[in-house]
Amino acid sequence: MRLSVALVQLDASADVDANITRAVALADQAAAAGARLVALPEYLQYRGRDPGFRASARPIPGPLTDPFAEVARRRDAWILIGSVAETSGDPQRPYNTSVLVAPDGSIAATYRKVHLFDVAVEAGPVDTESARVTAGVDAVCAEVDGIKVGLSVCYDLRFPELYRTLALGGAEVLTVPANFTERTGRDHWEVLLRARAIENGAWVLAPSQIGGPPGQPAFGRSMIVDPWGTVVAQAPDVVGIIEADIDTERVTSIRRQIPVLANRRPDTYHL
Repeated sequence: MRLSVALVQLDASADVDANITRAVALADQAAAAGARLVALPEYLQYRGRDPGFRASARPIPGPLTDPFAEVARRRDAWILIGSVAETSGDPQRPYNTSVLVAPDGSIAATYRKVHLFDVAVEAGPVDTESARVTAGVDAVCAEVDGIKVGLSVCYDLRFPELYRTLALGGAEVLTVPANFTERTGRDHWEVLLRARAIENGAWVLAPSQIGGPPGQPAFGRSMIVDPWGTVVAQAPDVVGIIEADIDTERVTSIRRQIPVLANRRPDTYHL
């Protein structure tokens, strides 16, 4: 099966309304150009100080997702809202939620980010995402035109267990909307994306933020990687759109040649 996909690279600010307006316009542009699936980055509604992030949280569906649902209906396209702040039971810690919108405007799937970015990198980012975000607890696969898609968000990329779980659940496409830091991105972003593609024989779609608040630049370089690990499209260092046609026959062929899923030995995976 073939699927035309487009990734939107953004430079979101602390202005929620402006961010949504810009993201919706680019999603509409990509869908109007023929993309059947349009994917956007993590934290697309807000990047800035923690109080502003908490204040930006809204229910799903709601005002952060409704404008994208309208685009989906108008363009008859699937839209992956990379992630937005979703209200939770704790007003200090909303969810960081990826939302898949179907062509009829309905919410087809939601994935709440499981692995939270609690790190202290030398000469790089120091962050405690768990202080402002409630972690999700479930892996999520959804179907897009009959193609199984596994959902994830940014820091999840460093946890291969999640992607193997999604692949074993039937995922042929893995989505990684991100706000990946520049300091780690220049060494790790492409390597990790290609690794997740190779080890699971799956397509990887990784729309990212670029720029960002002072002292917290995002790496950008949104990327589409095929199941062999080949980068078939990569964004330049600007806001914009990249496109590709993906074919799940490529997944079938590569998994037949190198059957890592079938050759697993889970009975030995213990010490």
